[in-house]
Amino acid sequence: MTDNDNYMVDGAGRRWFLKQSTALAGTLLLPPLATPSSALPGAVPAASSTARPITLRVNRKTYKLTAEPRETLLDLMRNRLNLTGSKKGCDHGQCGACTVHIDGRRAYSCLTLAVMQQGRDITTIEGLGTESALHPLQAAFIEHDGFQCGFCTPGQLMAGAALLREGHTGSADEIREWMSGNICRCGAYPGIVAAIQSVKKGGTPG
Repeated sequence: MTDNDNYMVDGAGRRWFLKQSTALAGTLLLPPLATPSSALPGAVPAASSTARPITLRVNRKTYKLTAEPRETLLDLMRNRLNLTGSKKGCDHGQCGACTVHIDGRRAYSCLTLAVMQQGRDITTIEGLGTESALHPLQAAFIEHDGFQCGFCTPGQLMAGAALLREGHTGSADEIREWMSGNICRCGAYPGIVAAIQSVKKGGTPG
């Protein structure tokens, strides 16, 4: 892992990652997860002796529900909150398709435990923009053909929006370096870089 991998870019980020990793490893000792009972946030989850009540703030909405200690933020959002924009690709933090923002910083939601995100502001692709009011980077992706099959696009957009805020846009090479944690198997990288550059030139923040 390098200092450029997603948002583990400083000492605090490394400590956050180690804390998450330790907690994730500890959950391997728990019994298997119960199958989600519903995709709706208001539904009663399946009974479990290890589930605990949590409160999450996602896309400026508050959700009160129960979660298993080992349940990842990605699985909870997709299976329980019906927020399926964040994609489940490798499920090992290697492709970036599940990238979200946590307190404004990008994170792989497949490596993030839901129970550890209470009190944080989580933003998914559903909260980045709307069909009638696209985020500037979403509009730029359309203009510069920044996607093909579209599977990686939500993660690319979330990473790119964070990148613009972080200011790592000095050159095409810098953009490619700081976007290297997000893989596009279609090879739409030139369009992705061009889209990010166009938003930067327009002076619109991520």
